[in-house]
Amino acid sequence: MKKMLPHEIEDQLRDVKGWSYADEGINKEFRFKDFKEAMAVMVRVGEEAEAMNHHPEWFNVYNKLNIRLSTHDAGGVTEKDLELAKRIENIVADAVPL
Repeated sequence: MKKMLPHEIEDQLRDVKGWSYADEGINKEFRFKDFKEAMAVMVRVGEEAEAMNHHPEWFNVYNKLNIRLSTHDAGGVTEKDLELAKRIENIVADAVPL
């Protein structure tokens, strides 16, 4: 996968609301009703990521989940990151975040 240029990333981020580009990755914070809902989303995202052989960096405290995507082999953001971000948005939409 080819690393995308910053302007290409910014253009693509218009399709995934709330994601931002910084430090060679795309990031978003999600909030859920409670810890159980956050963990359920993490499991679903984990399954999707594994199927894509692409694994997010994430941090969870109670009902907050911060996700960062970057293709380490490419040294930055690739189309694979943007595809996973879109899939994450679909998963989160089903979970009804706060």
